Amino acid sequence: MNKIDFLSELEKRLDCVCKEERDKTLVYYGEMIDDRVEDGLTEEQAVLEIGTPQRIAEQIMLDLPLKTLVKNRLKPKRALGVWEIILIVLGSPIWLSLMIAAVAVVISLYAVLWAVLVVFYAVGASLAIGGLVGVVCLVVYLIQANVGAGLFMLGAGLVCAGIAALMIVVNNLVAKGLVKASKAIFIGIKSCFIKKGVKYEKV
Repeated sequence: MNKIDFLSELEKRLDCVCKEERDKTLVYYGEMIDDRVEDGLTEEQAVLEIGTPQRIAEQIMLDLPLKTLVKNRLKPKRALGVWEIILIVLGSPIWLSLMIAAVAVVISLYAVLWAVLVVFYAVGASLAIGGLVGVVCLVVYLIQANVGAGLFMLGAGLVCAGIAALMIVVNNLVAKGLVKASKAIFIGIKSCFIKKGVKYEKV
């Protein structure tokens, strides 16, 4: 694949990018190829070294907002016929309700996961406060010359503090995992729209 073929293929795959950004991208990769040719490579070798237009386009589109991808992919590629419009309108009570329900379920499950995590953070904070209370009670009982009760409260406070520290560590790990999973899911959703576009172009 030479420079012209590469840029032409890349331009076709960047249909989700506005014209200004698409032109900047094409200029950038055109200059990148020229630089490699000046270093002694042929156009074909330079293009091969840069990567495939599909991989580059997919990476660029992954950086686009999801709204832009969805809007572009759901936009009809041709004018809809009268019967198609009628069927969409008549079927909207069914497909629209199912779509809203599916989105609501996914959002609810996601919110529940974070809510459970917040609850565990609250429990950890309560146990940490319990540890501080144990130390305060030790001082109070020592003042009252009740060493046995003071040591018991200190021990209970230390246990609470230990559990709280463990919960904070585990909660932080779970929170990081949820953030990573969220990013992966978001990228997966975007990839579906990108792949959909690639398949459409290949037809």
